[in-house]
Amino acid sequence: MYTIIKSFHSYFAWAVLVLLVINIVMAAMAWNDKKEYGNLKIALFGMIAGHIQLLLGIILYFTSPLGMSNLSGETMKDSLGRLLAVEHPLVNIIGIALITIGYLKSKKQSAASGSYAARPVLIYFGLGLLLILSRIPWHLWL
Repeated sequence: MYTIIKSFHSYFAWAVLVLLVINIVMAAMAWNDKKEYGNLKIALFGMIAGHIQLLLGIILYFTSPLGMSNLSGETMKDSLGRLLAVEHPLVNIIGIALITIGYLKSKKQSAASGSYAARPVLIYFGLGLLLILSRIPWHLWL
């Protein structure tokens, strides 16, 4: 079961990254052209995919030998152990929270003005993507 969830977590990450990039590009184009954000459903799909990825990561964190069970003073001295046990989960939770905030702000602005706001999606999704990309264990992932 652990290996299935770990594999799905690794492969599903590509879908999350692609959806985030699509949202950022669409929001940047809409903001640059001073138009409304085209389709908030794509932003919703990006947010949902991020939350599914987060849930898979939480399951892995508690079941993996590299997650919570690996927390110790020795782990904090090892950069790879610290990345997997502390940095990757914490920074990715913050990244998903930023993506959620961006979606909610855009949705709130669309309810008030009738048009979808591109700026919150561009800013918050962009920051979330940067944080997520910064803490992916690339050497283990690729």
